[in-house]
Parts: sequence; structure tokens; C-alpha cells
Amino acid sequence: MPHYEASFEIDSKTDSYAARRMLEQVYDTIREESRSVREGTDDADELLEAFRTLRDAAKQPTPGRLTISYEQYDGGFED
Repeated sequence: MPHYEASFEIDSKTDSYAARRMLEQVYDTIREESRSVREGTDDADELLEAFRTLRDAAKQPTPGRLTISYEQYDGGFED
């Protein structure tokens, strides 16, 4: 199973703002997708809550590291 990872060092207010905007956009996208496709399911609620927590944590301009991991699974999508 391939695994990809990218880390972003946040060491300025500009970096912090960029990370916050990215997490806000991801949260908004997941929220909209959940409404149209998976509204009310437990996994959609859990995913949305996880990204809400990340988005809210990024509101404070503090230094840190944002790491994004992507694990690619064997096989295709279910139809």
C-alpha cells in the first residue's frame, strides 16, 4: 500500500494564515459533500467533526507543522 506524506512548517503569521485558509476550504468542501451525499451517516459526522477541530485549531496564529498523509489502497471504488 503506497503512502505519501507532505509536511508544512508554519513559522510565520503568513504561513499560519495559509494553513488556516486551506483547512477552512477543506472543511467547507467536506461539509458540502456530506450534505449532498452522506448526510446523517456516522462516518460523515465523524469526518466533519475531525476537520472542524483542525479548522478551529488553526484559527490561532501559532507556529507548528501541518502534515498531510495519503494512503493508497489496492483495488478500486465500489459502485
